[in-house]
Formats: sequence, structure tokens, C-alpha cells
Amino acid sequence: MPRTATIERKTAETAIRLEINLDGSGKSQIATGIGFLDHMLTLLAKHGAIDLVVQATGDLHVDQHHTVEDVGICLGLAMRQALGDKAGICRYGHFTLPMDETLATFAVDLGGRPYFAIDAKFPTAKIGEFDSELVADFWQAFATNVLGNVHILVHYGRNSHHIAEGIFKAAARALRAAVEADPRMRDVPSTKGML
Repeated sequence: MPRTATIERKTAETAIRLEINLDGSGKSQIATGIGFLDHMLTLLAKHGAIDLVVQATGDLHVDQHHTVEDVGICLGLAMRQALGDKAGICRYGHFTLPMDETLATFAVDLGGRPYFAIDAKFPTAKIGEFDSELVADFWQAFATNVLGNVHILVHYGRNSHHIAEGIFKAAARALRAAVEADPRMRDVPSTKGML
């Protein structure tokens, strides 16, 4: 059974269509109107081995916040829908990734309870035209809507672009591990019997 989902979300601020295939090969078609976000989502798909299509328009004349946050919401909703009852998945994933001078860890539990924590300091307020603080807003929106615990720790780093990219690449590998099939466990990975 394919683990796919399509989410369409339209508000007064954004219009988004997002398609995901958790068992893909890393292909992506991303167009959000925000170049840096497109870059991050493209590498998330590639290193997470998921197929991802994102078409988003938003009130970029105001700022990038609504578009970034709403794409995070849609990604979380799509992953949650694609996972179904989560039977047979590993559930947990973590990855520590070196990105040049930066070292970033992303840890996730897809256990049905949203929680978000981040310890990351960006040396600059902007990465090109992209507000650095939007990295946290994106992942908080994702965590809330995938119903998972997401913890991000940047151990050290000097370049804001590398810090953001390290987070997204670590996220890709951690999420890839969490959604993988567990060959030793076919049922729901919880003593409660449901997630």
C-alpha cells in the first residue's frame, strides 16, 4: 500500500498544494516563491528519500512568515496522513550531521504527541532574503501537525546558511529513519497499542 498523501490548504494568506510519497527516491518539484525555502525542501526530499511536490503562493508582499509556516503545517499533515496508523514503522529517528563548520542534531518521535524544542543560534538575522528565525517556525509548525516530538540542537556553527542546511539535512535523515519499516515489528510501535 503506497504511503502517499496530498494536502491542499487555502487561507486568506496562502494557497498550498503539497504531495508526498514516503517511499520515494528523493525527487522533488518545489515552488514556494521563496528561494531559500525551495532549496531546503529540495534537499529534505533528496536526503530523506521522499518524493515531494510543493506549490505555494503567499502574501510575500507582507513577509515570508505565513508561507514558511503554512508549508510546515502542510508537510506535517501530509506525513501524518501518509503514515496512517503507523503500524510497522520505526517511530524514532535521530541524526547528527556535519555541514562544513556546523554540527546539527535532529531527533524525532512520531508518537502522536506534539512537542518542539530548539537550541540553535544563527549569527545573522537573515540568510539572503530569508529570516533565520523562520527555520524554527517551520519545524514548530511541522511538529504540531505531524503530532510528533521534534528536538533540534546545533552544537556549533559559524555560517547561518550552513546551520539551516545542517538542520534540514539532519531532519531528512532522522525522518527517513523514523518512517522506515521495522523488520522486527509489524504492529504499532507502542505499548498502548495505538499512536
